[in-house]
Amino acid sequence: GDDHLVAEAAAAALGESGGDVVSGGDDRAEGPDPETVRALSTAVLEHPDKLVREAAVAALGSLGDPAGLDAVLAANDDVATVRRRAVLALAAFDGPEVERRLGAALDDRDWQVRQGAEDLLDAAPSPTPHPADQLD
Repeated sequence: GDDHLVAEAAAAALGESGGDVVSGGDDRAEGPDPETVRALSTAVLEHPDKLVREAAVAALGSLGDPAGLDAVLAANDDVATVRRRAVLALAAFDGPEVERRLGAALDDRDWQVRQGAEDLLDAAPSPTPHPADQLD
């Protein structure tokens, strides 16, 4: 009955703690626990409850661990509520596949997904300055 609530709360807690729930948070420099990232990725990809998938993808975005990127990218093909979280979670990552996914999200059928992608792309630094920006 309440399994989805427990799983959703766990995913949210793992994301907020940086994945260091078991260690007490003293090992932040080492990054998130790989098992945590794996568990969240599995939840994103396989959990039947969309609320759990949404919470797990948000947690992966909070952690920003590259091992979670594939699950975040895959979540961009889920239901609208999960896609909204997934596009925002992409802010924690970079690379050509992230850019491609954000570009594709600009054409999403959900306006909030489109807006999230637009906001992230607008906030991203331009790789090469525009010549007009260099004029005094």
